[in-house]
Amino acid sequence: MEKKRVAVPILCHGHSRPVVDLFYSPVTPDGYFLVSASKDSYPMLRNGETGDWIGTFEGHKGAVWSVCLDTNALRAASGSADFSAKVWDALTGDVLHSFEHKHIVRACAFSEDTHLLLTGGVEKVLRVYDLNRPDALPREVDKSPGSVRTVSWMHSDQTILSSCTDMGGARLWDVRSGKIVKTLETESSVTSAEVSQDGRYITTADGYTVKIWDANHFGLVRRYNMPCTVESASLEPIYGNEFIAGGEDMWVRVFDVQSGDEIACNKGHHGPVHCVRFSPKGKSYASGSEDGTIRIWHRPFDP
Repeated sequence: MEKKRVAVPILCHGHSRPVVDLFYSPVTPDGYFLVSASKDSYPMLRNGETGDWIGTFEGHKGAVWSVCLDTNALRAASGSADFSAKVWDALTGDVLHSFEHKHIVRACAFSEDTHLLLTGGVEKVLRVYDLNRPDALPREVDKSPGSVRTVSWMHSDQTILSSCTDMGGARLWDVRSGKIVKTLETESSVTSAEVSQDGRYITTADGYTVKIWDANHFGLVRRYNMPCTVESASLEPIYGNEFIAGGEDMWVRVFDVQSGDEIACNKGHHGPVHCVRFSPKGKSYASGSEDGTIRIWHRPFDP
């Protein structure tokens, strides 16, 4: 049987426990960056292209479940099992703010304008912190129906996208009213929800399916059945013609968006794949695994 394209990854060591979240910055004047979350409690910053280690953020006392960078990659944020979310100076590694919660923080996201930090977790509350007034109490959006697993900003920070660990669906919240305006229905819990770089699509992973949704009209554009339970999926950001998915079978697969055909299958991880993300230029993608490693896969381009 003819086998599809094979990529040789850049292998990034450094974490001593499973890697559970990855986030690429947009392209900045200094290039683009990759930040990783791990159960070892130490988020790490890397050069997004080469995978070279830049620094480790030290200060959490429990597993780190979520990480992100702001638009300029000048600050990082992390959500942790130590009941806190922290904002870091991405240049010095210093903690700028530490926001205490009453339970595990599973998700965090900077607003597009970089002034706000959104958090969610086991408390079932979405909180918005004003980073220009970090001592002020956060705004609490209406109570989430379940324990929060993922959060994202959409529509120029007018909409919040969230999913729950203990129920299906991804919910869209109007930031002004604080109310749910739409639920994208799924059979299983949504473990990954990504807004495309151009803001047109939402890519979700739930159970054995990956779905692509219209981010403005909220209709289901395409649905794909996966060969195993997938935990994460990401859409190619430039042309939107491919997506990647990773899950319990330890492989990172590449699919054609139009046909749904698998066009590459990358093997190398020694444990389930918890997170996959395309780089902002679409020339490579990263995967993080239970095995504690990050692999950066460069795409082979057909002539």
